Amino acid sequence: MTRDHTRSTNTDRLIADAVRQRQARESGYREQALKIYPWICGRCSREFTHQNLRELTVHHRDHNHDNNPLDGSNWELLCLYCHDNEHSRQLDAEAARQAGVRAPASADRPPATAQPFANLRDLLKNRQQ
Repeated sequence: MTRDHTRSTNTDRLIADAVRQRQARESGYREQALKIYPWICGRCSREFTHQNLRELTVHHRDHNHDNNPLDGSNWELLCLYCHDNEHSRQLDAEAARQAGVRAPASADRPPATAQPFANLRDLLKNRQQ
């Protein structure tokens, strides 16, 4: 009888530990983000399933890992590759700033002059005839 009681106590303890660990995981920002957002990379639109969900990461838009609002407004889901690219771009921009390289302002760029749909009306008219 004591053996069965000990086995039951151990099982109860294991179940309670598993429940606590699940609750701790679900309270984390990754699990919250996975509940809020569709399992799609916000950059490349790659779709994820339970089998490859480990490759989907949570990116903090303001790069502050302590800023985790419950509504998820500081998060976006990115695949490993796009997440790495995002952080690399951030590091490159910071290194350029420290080196004194200034990013061109939008006023320095010439305005776009291409008109890809300029003759679309004529093409559609010809197609209807």
